[in-house]
Amino acid sequence: MESHASFTWMLLCLLLRPMAAQNTAPEGVLNCCEGDVLFLLDSSGSVSSYEHSRMLTFLSELLRPFSLGEDQVRVGLLQVGTQPRVEFGFDTHSTQGGLQGALKNTKPLRGDTNTVEALRMAKERVLRPGAPGGARAGLPRVLVWLTDGVKPGDVVGPMAELREEGVAVLVVSTGHGNYLVLRQVVSPPVESHLYFVDIDDLSIITDDLRDAIIEIIRAERINVRDVSTNSATLQWRPVLSGLTGYYEVRFAPVQTGGAGGGGGGSGTSPSTGGIQYQRLIEGADSNTARLTGLKPDTTYTATLTPESNEQSFNALSVTFKTKPVVMSPATVTVSESGETSVRVSWGPLQPETVTSYYVEYSALPRGKVHATTVSRTQNSTLLRGLQPDTTYLVTVSARHTSGKEKAMSVKACTQEVTPALADLQLTTVGSDSVQVDWKVSVPGLRGYWLTWEGEQSSDQRSSFYLPPDSLSTRLTNLPPSTRVCVSPIYRTARGEGLCCTAEFHSNALAYGYQS
Repeated sequence: MESHASFTWMLLCLLLRPMAAQNTAPEGVLNCCEGDVLFLLDSSGSVSSYEHSRMLTFLSELLRPFSLGEDQVRVGLLQVGTQPRVEFGFDTHSTQGGLQGALKNTKPLRGDTNTVEALRMAKERVLRPGAPGGARAGLPRVLVWLTDGVKPGDVVGPMAELREEGVAVLVVSTGHGNYLVLRQVVSPPVESHLYFVDIDDLSIITDDLRDAIIEIIRAERINVRDVSTNSATLQWRPVLSGLTGYYEVRFAPVQTGGAGGGGGGSGTSPSTGGIQYQRLIEGADSNTARLTGLKPDTTYTATLTPESNEQSFNALSVTFKTKPVVMSPATVTVSESGETSVRVSWGPLQPETVTSYYVEYSALPRGKVHATTVSRTQNSTLLRGLQPDTTYLVTVSARHTSGKEKAMSVKACTQEVTPALADLQLTTVGSDSVQVDWKVSVPGLRGYWLTWEGEQSSDQRSSFYLPPDSLSTRLTNLPPSTRVCVSPIYRTARGEGLCCTAEFHSNALAYGYQS
């Protein structure tokens, strides 16, 4: 009897062990993180019902260990189809029960794989801080794209915009195509942010993908933003709030092995053989530090060490690379092309390193060279006095404070001369009035400028503006012989007009007005 009871007890333990393991979160996941994670799930017609179900099961197991809530992890789901749809936003589910139920009840959309539109929705409605139900400001944002890899669309540009705004992009593909495209869209490091796996083997990447997400949204993490050629901002989650202490920041180029902070001092690191680092001290209530004095196109390591007598904290490190120097002009463009003028623009504007801009232009193939000097604070100029229907070569040169010059050329074409007014007719009415009518041959005019002048005396003259919808007017009390001119008004100038003379055979007043 005792032997039978012991066997029953052992069998019961074996049966219960897997169930207990299912409810035990992986070590370090509960309360580990704070951030917003949006899943972009391909549910178009190229994804079968079975594959869609497998993806949802994978998401369920991936997210089950996380603590959800306003001060924890928040999850959103956006499905991709002909008309992408936000199934639930970040503020919808604060419990695992609610999240798991929503995943279980999610139905596929079918249709086309309109990933580009889905990314637009993700950027504007979900991942944008401040949007209703959108991401929280100052916290990590993650986009995880689950796709079968079939016809992803032109996603490189939209994904790059998200990464530039600080969104970490991870990709799981159940197909084996478009590797180069998917490699371009993920955030570095590629080896832990891009996964190719068969639909039936999704479970083998669950732990790795979860660890990659945790690495991004871990509550004690630090990140770098606003990186320029010579500065960057280090941001971290405050851990000293309410405690006495300070943050020590050290940074230095990776190749020198240093670490330190900028502006607060410098020194040598005992662990790097006397290599210089820069050092900053920030107060206990701080969560950012501006790193300045950096070298362009250089990889740096920044280390943050919270110091307090009340509690011990681990040092956190991050690696980033400053932007390379782009000498102006890097781009030159032409706009506002008219019959006798064009606007030339260039960039980037660099008033701190450029003394002036020098713009040369000449008609092709061998026209006279004209030049103008433009202030270092301007990034465009209007070239006037050009010949209509002519191609010009325009060269913009930047004179830098370093003594270097950089030039870039572009071709600009002026427009043909198109008379705006096709006809002008004067019809005398009585002994001192005239009906003025005209026809228009080009659209988009801003109005008309009408002038009349007595031919016997220059003192007898008047001008006035007429709105764009006017094609006629009547003038009264005119001198016996009056020259009437109507000119078109363009957006930037008044154009050539038409003139006619009205003859009367009676005495008339020396002035006129619009009737």
